[in-house]
Amino acid sequence: MLNHIDYLPKGASAELADTLVRLAGFAAALAARIARGGLQEALGTAQEGSNADGDTQKALDVISDDMARDALQGSAVRFFASEEQEIVIELNAGGSLAVVIDPLDGSSNIDTNVSVGTIFGIYPAADTGEASVLRPARELLASGYMIYGPQCCMMLRVGQGATVKYVLDPDVGQFRSLGAVASIPVESSEYAINASNYRHWPAPIRAYIDDRLAGSEGPLGRDFNMRWIASLVAETHRILSRGGIFLYPGDNRKGYAQGRLRLVYECGPIGHLIEGAGGRASDGQLPILDRTPKALHERTPFVFGSANKVRRVATYYDLPASEVSALFGERGLFRA
Repeated sequence: MLNHIDYLPKGASAELADTLVRLAGFAAALAARIARGGLQEALGTAQEGSNADGDTQKALDVISDDMARDALQGSAVRFFASEEQEIVIELNAGGSLAVVIDPLDGSSNIDTNVSVGTIFGIYPAADTGEASVLRPARELLASGYMIYGPQCCMMLRVGQGATVKYVLDPDVGQFRSLGAVASIPVESSEYAINASNYRHWPAPIRAYIDDRLAGSEGPLGRDFNMRWIASLVAETHRILSRGGIFLYPGDNRKGYAQGRLRLVYECGPIGHLIEGAGGRASDGQLPILDRTPKALHERTPFVFGSANKVRRVATYYDLPASEVSALFGERGLFRA
């Protein structure tokens, strides 16, 4: 098998290393497939359906799920849990690993040529599929994502090590290491949230955003920039490079009480990567890596980015209700 990764961080067993190489090979093939996705649309071969959670599936969602599963056939992966599948699938009864994966995150952005990605995590296999993957993300053996954009990059963290960046050399189908990423910057004036849902947010989130919207005239004494790409991997990639914070809270709309992002496939692996770069990830109050999923497709509010900023969000939940709803001028203690 072609070695699709030129360097693996220390701590990867032979079985884990083989699985990571297979996932990298899958990503290299998917990157090429995505690049000609416009041709597929033009030829009228794209199809749509719904995944196990009721979300619309683009043709490449289904294709990428099949590609990922095929890449792991014959590997040490016993259980395969995909956002596109209703149940955990057993690939190899004698395998020692379990893979959770969102094969094509942000696929609704393909038509507009915005970056999309793959998110994955690898656990030690337990006796059953659900026992293997319904566990805190702090127990991950490895996590990563691939982002398909101007560059095809992979971010990878093995165990409790640092988060490492790779860039795909498309001529040879190999991801080449650029080394560990720098710690996520503490000072950043960028935040990412879908502001159109402001009226639906809980009061602590509204208060946090109000203080930033107030800019230099508010309690923070400086101006901020809002970013919103609506692609989780793209938001994560920016934060790993420039710092800042991403917020996807639960809100009072039907079906959104626990947000929309999946704890198993998206938030757990992304949180693991973020902590490997010195950042922090939470559900707004509690560390996301300590959350134990109760269901395969469970959703959760998600906040991640610069550690000081994520901690600051939690303080808004600790304020008395009267102060949370007060004008920003009465919350002058906040400075992050």
